[in-house]
Formats: sequence, structure tokens, C-alpha cells
Amino acid sequence: MSQGVNVASIYVRDQDEAVDFYVAKLGFKVHTDVRNGDYRWLTVQHPDQPSFQLGLSKPQAPMVDAAAVQALNELVAKGAMAPLVLAVDDCRVAYERLHAAGVEFTQEPVERYGAVDASFRDPSGNGWKMIEGR
Repeated sequence: MSQGVNVASIYVRDQDEAVDFYVAKLGFKVHTDVRNGDYRWLTVQHPDQPSFQLGLSKPQAPMVDAAAVQALNELVAKGAMAPLVLAVDDCRVAYERLHAAGVEFTQEPVERYGAVDASFRDPSGNGWKMIEGR
């Protein structure tokens, strides 16, 4: 039997806005987009990682109550959630491409710990660390 993590999710304030960011700017592709009433199961996938999906989840009932929805949206917007990591071949080249596409960087590429990394945020406030693979 094979087991492993298939989907990890982040909270986003607007799923359409998130799709535009992750697909048009970061180069991911939509894997699954299905609706059941107000609920929408939406996942994207990096083209080089076909076995892993990133869920773009909107905090909503019945998973959480109205107070938790507000609190989660505020925490994400403040960048309080743990950052995700995007591995790239060349951090400086990726930075230039993403910056030109309108990605909001919070840190330009910096060399440290034997690698080059930069930081950016998605439109909801989720933090990303972009690290050059060696």
C-alpha cells in the first residue's frame, strides 16, 4: 500500500483571485475545481510536481463558525501563517520574472546559508519563501 501527502491547503480570502495569482503569475495549473452549493474544492498543482496539490480554501461554515472565519482572514492577511517554500533553479531569474508579473515581494534575493532566497506574498497575505535549489 502506498501512502503520502497528496494535498496541503492554505486559506485564501477569494478563490478566483487566488487562481489568478497561482496560475497566471506563479505558473501553477488548476487540478480540481468543483462546487457544492457555497462550498468550492479548489486545488492547483505545480507543473513539475504532478503528485502534489495545493488546496486554495476559503474559511467558511460548516468547517468554522463566523468568528473563526473573521479571525482566520485577519491572521492570513497579516502574514501570520507559516510560509510555504517554492524551490527554483535560479532565484534571481525567478524573482525578475515574478516581479515583472506583479508579484509583491517582501524580500529581494539574498545569498545566505549557501543558497539564494527571496520572499513574497500572495494576494491573501500568505507568505512564500523562494529558495534556489543546489
